[in-house]
Amino acid sequence: MTPADDADTAAPDRVSVDPRELGKFAAMAERWWDPEGEMKPLHALNPTRIGYIRDRLTAHLGAGPEPMRPLAGMRLLDVGCGAGLLAEPLARLGAQVTGIDAGGETITAAKAHAERQGIEIDYRTTTAEALGAREAGRYDAVLAMEIVEHVADVPAFLKACGALVRPGGAMVVATVNRTTKSWLLAKVGAEYVLRWLPPGTHAWRKFVRPSEIANPLRAAGLTTHAVTGVSFAPMSGGWKLSNDTTVNYMLFATKAD
Repeated sequence: MTPADDADTAAPDRVSVDPRELGKFAAMAERWWDPEGEMKPLHALNPTRIGYIRDRLTAHLGAGPEPMRPLAGMRLLDVGCGAGLLAEPLARLGAQVTGIDAGGETITAAKAHAERQGIEIDYRTTTAEALGAREAGRYDAVLAMEIVEHVADVPAFLKACGALVRPGGAMVVATVNRTTKSWLLAKVGAEYVLRWLPPGTHAWRKFVRPSEIANPLRAAGLTTHAVTGVSFAPMSGGWKLSNDTTVNYMLFATKAD
């Protein structure tokens, strides 16, 4: 239940892309928006993710003039956006969202769903490395949510993401810590006992400790300010922010002006 890390066979501009991880999510593309499907855990987690991003970004960058659109005027990049579960609500909050994913199938699904909802999002089939060659320092905030544990080269991926953040901007990362507790809960429990995720969704050895996020971000010019736990609340069936970072957590970092 703890498979070894996959080897990276990507081209230079796809150095963080793991083809086998990509294939897992490509197979789910058409079912991404099904709240009872394979992405049910992300649907449940979404309100907590959105609230955290909204609150952190408005505190750091300032809220927009409209109460219902606090992210108005912000250019956000959602890296590993999948079919748009996070990109769409952020766009509704006023952000100008670009969503990128290395999987063409998921980007096709994202575009189709956004069009049906009448939401304008700039979706592209590309990688952070490739985008960085053209758009370095362009974004007010870069989001890497539940993607770091699936990439082949974490430091290279974070360096590429950090390069896309403008001076004074921010980055938000959400992932799973590599601890005994996360192996029991996020791997064995979630995949093999509760069946929240298809078996094989995660490789425990690819879970990432907070220091393994903060150190590459520091090398990319970003300072980590907060690491916040995300815990499951059995009574509500949802998720909440907590002080427990031993399983799921979110990290907030900023780049100096």
